Amino acid sequence: MKEINKFSVAPMMDLTDRHCRFFHRKLSKKALLYTEMITAKAILYGNTKKILKYSPAEKPLALQVGGSDPIELGEVAVIAEELGFDEINLNVGCPSSRVISGTFGAILMRDPNLVSQCVEAIKRSVKTLKVSVKCRIGVDQQDPKKTLPNFIATVSGGGADYFIIHARKAILKGLSPKENRNIPPLDYSMVKSIKEEFPHLFICLNGGISSLEVASEKLKNGYDGVMLGRASYYYPELILSGVDSHIFGIGKPKNMKEVISDLIPYIDEELDSGTRLGQITRHLMRAF
Repeated sequence: MKEINKFSVAPMMDLTDRHCRFFHRKLSKKALLYTEMITAKAILYGNTKKILKYSPAEKPLALQVGGSDPIELGEVAVIAEELGFDEINLNVGCPSSRVISGTFGAILMRDPNLVSQCVEAIKRSVKTLKVSVKCRIGVDQQDPKKTLPNFIATVSGGGADYFIIHARKAILKGLSPKENRNIPPLDYSMVKSIKEEFPHLFICLNGGISSLEVASEKLKNGYDGVMLGRASYYYPELILSGVDSHIFGIGKPKNMKEVISDLIPYIDEELDSGTRLGQITRHLMRAF
């Protein structure tokens, strides 16, 4: 098994852009960072260079992509590897209303064979890039005890290196994306049962983890990795500044004032290239 990072910051739409990630990397050298979810079509037919721009200082960095066309996803994987991303992650958990068309996101959990084909196409297209899948425990009226094991077995057969499982169902009709983050109840036991049923697979837990203490507890409880989203973003001084020392046992918690000071050369450079100050400083509003 390829080395997998045991702590990551979740991809979050309108939040984890390149400026956010540069700031987060100043707080932790070890956490795996993710781009926002970007559709395969946007990458292939949009301004690819602008969409996938990042600083090498952000690495290790994963690209999260949304899509359901194996050929398109294979082409995106080639681009991601050429650009130096460390991982490509297929989004099979997004509960946005846009997923109803079947092009990406949580609705794909209804078609594990297609997801497996997508993963297989990505794996065939790359040489060293890690390939992961981020999913929910189920969607709508699915019974996760029946459908999730089949989904994991089928998709792992396509060659996925590991799975990130948000321990909630996605309710595609009736709940907004925001409501889908907290109304469906957490079911950690379902994710734990998947790890027990598939001990050879790397299983990363996502959903409801609000502190480094809880993250450490989950890692000790048998999960291979943990992913934190909004807790990391809104409380960076409490979460990200202590990740390296608390989770990885290296260094000491970062001093936020020093981190902000270290950002100034980056800000100057970005301003010179046309970036607006607010595009960067909006990510620092909860720094302290």
